[in-house]
Amino acid sequence: MRIPDEERALAEAAREGDQKAFAELVRLHQRRAYLVARAIVTVHEDAEDAVQEGFIRVWQSMDRFDSSQSFGAWVNRIVANAALDITRRRKVRTTEELSDSLRSPSRDPSLDAELKTRLSLALAQLPERARSVIVLHDVEGYTHVEIGAMLGIPGGTARSDLHHARQRLRALLQDLRG
Repeated sequence: MRIPDEERALAEAAREGDQKAFAELVRLHQRRAYLVARAIVTVHEDAEDAVQEGFIRVWQSMDRFDSSQSFGAWVNRIVANAALDITRRRKVRTTEELSDSLRSPSRDPSLDAELKTRLSLALAQLPERARSVIVLHDVEGYTHVEIGAMLGIPGGTARSDLHHARQRLRALLQDLRG
């Protein structure tokens, strides 16, 4: 996959120490990086820390960036690793309500709060990698290969992890109707 010429030029300039070029790359990728981090750590403040830590690591390792690869995927992999490091250090086990993007328009609105609470509690019970794979795939829309690259596992393992995580989530939510 080839990256656009403008992004490649920015990456090359950043590699040579151009801080303005790097700032532009951060601007282009910070939203997606935040979503990746938030899917892993689930707490806003920790996600922000992971993004900041991730971009510091990106800056420090610009000399190792392969310009034939996607800069965004490389950034997301580094940010995902930073988020996993924060999770390991802090043993984050709490979760906030899921975004409104999961709301089903056909459901009775009075059931939404209960469903979100139950889903949040069930997700919090999953191991961090299982939770990460579910959120990255089902909420953020990443492919198995992309998830594998972010988490440092083969794409087939990400697919298998997703299958097992969904089974466990179904078991935790088995008493919900519909």
